[in-house]
Amino acid sequence: MGIVYHANYLKWFEIGRTELFRDMGIVYADLEKEGYFLPLTESYCHYLFPARYDDIIVVETELEYLRRASVRFNYRIWNEAKETILVEGYTLHAFLNGSGKIVRAPKGLVATLREDIRNTDVR
Repeated sequence: MGIVYHANYLKWFEIGRTELFRDMGIVYADLEKEGYFLPLTESYCHYLFPARYDDIIVVETELEYLRRASVRFNYRIWNEAKETILVEGYTLHAFLNGSGKIVRAPKGLVATLREDIRNTDVR
């Protein structure tokens, strides 16, 4: 059909989330070395228009909220010119320790993420 497989949008959400963290100075691998994990607990995609093979897309990611033991990210996937939103969605993640137990988000991460929430035009 020449259109992108629907599950690829979730992969692009992950890339957007990873790059948002990287822009804030947070590296996922470092969180895991410290014993914190962020498994996906919920995801949602609203497919508006398809991306086609070889299309250039733009992934826009923002932090919606941070709670004691969870964090939610919102996403918009646009065409290259940012004229058309292709997909909107979100992912919700829990903070777990190495034993799989729900834990509070680490304080340093909380401070960084809360700053991003205050500066909503920085994405």
